[in-house]
Amino acid sequence: MVPVTISYDDFKNLIASRTERYFRALSYLSARNAEGALTRPLLGELLSQATQIEELLDSYGARNNCRWARFRSLTAAIKLFSNVSYELLHIQHSIPAYRLLPVKQDFARMTEQTLLFSQQILLEGAKRLLEEADKLGLTLPCNSVEAAFICEKLPAGRLPHDLAMRKIETVSKTVSLLATAFLNLAAESRQALPRERTEPKAFLCELTGPISEEKLRSLELRFHNLQSLYDTYVSTTETEVFDRDLPVLRGHISVVLHLLRTARDFAHYYERHAGPSAQQVSKGRKRLVEPERLLETLINYSINFVSQFLTCAELLCQNMLKRYTEVGQVEVPVPQYRGFHVRPSTLISKLVLHYGSDVKMKLGEEVYDASSPLELFRANEKINAHKRRSLAQDIIYLDLVRNDLNAQDLRSTIRDIIISLAEQKKIIIYEQPLKIEEKPYQPESKTLELVTDEIAKLMVTGKIDTATEIRAVFIGDKRVLDDIKLLADNGYGEDNFGNNIPLPERLVYLRQ
Repeated sequence: MVPVTISYDDFKNLIASRTERYFRALSYLSARNAEGALTRPLLGELLSQATQIEELLDSYGARNNCRWARFRSLTAAIKLFSNVSYELLHIQHSIPAYRLLPVKQDFARMTEQTLLFSQQILLEGAKRLLEEADKLGLTLPCNSVEAAFICEKLPAGRLPHDLAMRKIETVSKTVSLLATAFLNLAAESRQALPRERTEPKAFLCELTGPISEEKLRSLELRFHNLQSLYDTYVSTTETEVFDRDLPVLRGHISVVLHLLRTARDFAHYYERHAGPSAQQVSKGRKRLVEPERLLETLINYSINFVSQFLTCAELLCQNMLKRYTEVGQVEVPVPQYRGFHVRPSTLISKLVLHYGSDVKMKLGEEVYDASSPLELFRANEKINAHKRRSLAQDIIYLDLVRNDLNAQDLRSTIRDIIISLAEQKKIIIYEQPLKIEEKPYQPESKTLELVTDEIAKLMVTGKIDTATEIRAVFIGDKRVLDDIKLLADNGYGEDNFGNNIPLPERLVYLRQ
């Protein structure tokens, strides 16, 4: 079926019939260049009207039409920066209520500067769009009427907090769930955000990688869900009144959510309208936004303060978890591959530090600090001693050592014993082919001691290892213990040969 083409006159008349309120708001904005020109009613009107006009333009294919593409592009910019400015005004008005913890820069001042940046884009965009409308023959308002609904005069103060309080039956469980969810989400966020502040020029090619619009939108949704979790289970409860840290946490969840929305929109505009690919389409036109200035704002304001407020609130959550800790214990097998060597010890330490809880590991009568990899390394002395004893018992039980052993037979005997033990699944051979050095025969030594000492040296050098059933007991916060058990159930992130294996989604924060 051949698509029907609408005439330019008919389309112009359609748009003209729908843009009166849109043009009035734009005219009001373009006539004002002073600070504080933006109000939430004005931005709400611009956002609503621009959204409707953009949808109408798109339904007729305006983005792919030479005559109307510019009008549509400017409308998209008005819509986006109206939304950004609305978010920034919300942050600006909400800062006192958020109870934000101190950060390095002056957040209020930088919010004001970012709002001015967005306002200048809106002012310029409004002027250009009205000029484009005039070129298209659309009717513009004769003058800018200062409509009352566009102004915003806000008296100081807040309403009294006098709603009846709800009771939570399981306070500890609820608060712990919320704090744990925040810690896990904060850890995941670091995978989508730069670890350090980055110069815009170094960041130009990275938006499709570390902080693309897609990733920011996903994070925004996760923080929105976390805020909903708080409002459903904690807001207007007695616990929220008595635990002063809870409203502080709520403020940090909210400010991160709104900052992510500004970051998402900045990233969207760069990728769609200001990046290298978009610049090729708009050659010859004066840019509405300088790409480097946009990236600088995205990185130094939105991303920078998201990272800082996440870090502040992580410590807050860790302290809250300590107050609501339920202590328990869990018994798990020690890592099969070379005990608590670098990888499993580091993962356990990361896990414990992630929650900020005190967790101990007990092996026999020895107790170790599970937050310290070096402490866990120390446990290998006990593990290796146990392995050597088990090895000697297995050799005796299987009757693998001949009594008439001599110097010539020592190396071949060790090899034969290793093969026999491997067939019995008592040891794992990592080096193929296994090289065994020649050693001088010591007649005064017992045969079993000679054999076990040589095999122990092969274990120390990582050429072989002994399967073991040693189990360790971890004592501390039950939430941490649940993750330690999950880690152990998944081989501490490695197989029996020390190769990395994927961790379950719940432990993804350990792969940072």
